[in-house]
Amino acid sequence: MKYLVIVGDGMADYPLEQLENKTALQFASTPNFDKLATRGELGLARTIPDQLPPGSDTANLSVMGYDPLTYYTGRSPFEAASLGVELNPEDISFRCNLVTLSSDGNYAGKTMTDYCAGEITNEEAEILIEEVKNYLGSGEIDFYRGSNYRHLMVWHGAPEDWELTPPHDISGKSIEEYLPKGSGSARIREMMGKSFEFLANHPVNRRRIEKGLNPANSIWIWGNGKKPLLPPFEEKYEIKGSVISAVDLVKGIGLLAGLKLIQVEGATGNIDTNFRGKAEASVQALINGDDFVYLHVEAPDECSHRFETENKVKAIEIIDNLVVKRIVEDLERSGIEHSILLITDHATPLSLGTHTREPVPFVIYRSSEPKDNPSRKFDEASAAETGLFLGKGFRLMDRFIKQR
Repeated sequence: MKYLVIVGDGMADYPLEQLENKTALQFASTPNFDKLATRGELGLARTIPDQLPPGSDTANLSVMGYDPLTYYTGRSPFEAASLGVELNPEDISFRCNLVTLSSDGNYAGKTMTDYCAGEITNEEAEILIEEVKNYLGSGEIDFYRGSNYRHLMVWHGAPEDWELTPPHDISGKSIEEYLPKGSGSARIREMMGKSFEFLANHPVNRRRIEKGLNPANSIWIWGNGKKPLLPPFEEKYEIKGSVISAVDLVKGIGLLAGLKLIQVEGATGNIDTNFRGKAEASVQALINGDDFVYLHVEAPDECSHRFETENKVKAIEIIDNLVVKRIVEDLERSGIEHSILLITDHATPLSLGTHTREPVPFVIYRSSEPKDNPSRKFDEASAAETGLFLGKGFRLMDRFIKQR
C-alpha cells in the first residue's frame, strides 16, 4: 500500500455573497475532489487545538500526525530546519518578513500595506537581507536568507516572553498596537524601525517603485520558538516517505520528522507554482520506492491573505485538475494499491484574510475499498453532513495509515 496526503493550504472558507453565498470550495468546479468524496470516507477534523493560534504551523503539524499541544514550540524553528540552520537549546528563532509599510508618519504610526512586499523576488530579497545582516546583525543576533519575503532571525540566549503578530493578520491596519511586546521587545522594535531607514531608499526598492511594485521597506519579526523534538515518522508509522512543498515551514516539519525533501523546479508557493510538476514528482516518488508522500500546495492560502477571491477559486480548480486528477489517473494506470488523504489544513476566509480554527473537510480514499456515496462533494457542508468528526486532528494520520 502506498500513501499520499494532498494538502490544499487554506482552501476552507466562509460563504461569500460574491460567490452566490457559497464557499470557495463549493463554488469552484472540482469534479476530481468530488469523485474522491463519493468513493471515500468524508468528514471533518479539528486540526488546531483551542489553546494554540490558528496557522499553517500548528495545522500541518497536526495533519502530519503530531499533537501540536505536545510538539509545537513556534513556527520559525521549522523554517530554520528547512534552511539548514542548527538551533542550540538557548536559541530563539524568529520569522523575518520583508514587508511594505506606508511611508507616512513615524514608524509606529505606519500601516501594513503588504505583508509580502509584492512577492519580492529571491534575487532582490537576497540583496536586501544582506543589508539587514550588515546593519543589524551582531554576535547575539543572526539573519538568514530564506525565499522571497520569508526569512529567518536567530537570537542566541534571547528572552522567551514574546507577544508577536503575523504580518498577514494586520493587512491594511496601523502597526502600532501590533508591534512586538515582551522583555526584549525594545531591541526588536528598534531593529524594525532602523530597517525602514536603510531599506526605504535602497536601490532595489527604488527600482521596484519605478516599476509600480511594492517596496520591501521594512522587516517584520514574528513566529518565535525553540527547536522542537519530533519522534521520527518512520518509527510512528513504520513507513518511509517524502515531503513536497515550496514552503520552508512544511519542509522543516518534514525534515524534523525524518522525511526526505523532494525539490520540484518551479515550485513557488503561489498560483504560478508548478502544479503539474508537483503531481508528477509525487507519483514518481511512490513508484520509485517511497511508501508515503506529503504533498503541500500553498496557493489558495496566499490568495486568501491577499483577498483575491477569483484567484482562490482558480487555485482550487487547478489543484483539482492538474494535481488530483493527474495523480489518481497515474496511480490507477500504474496498478499500485494506494490510499489518498485529501485535506485542507485550516480555513483562511477571504472575508478575513487570515487563518481561523474551524474544523476542515477531509476525505480518505482507498483504491482497494472504494465506496459509493454519489451525492457527496468535497466541501465544508457536505463533510459536516456525514457526521464523521475527529476532534483531535492529529489522530487523522493514525486513521489513514494504521487502520489499513
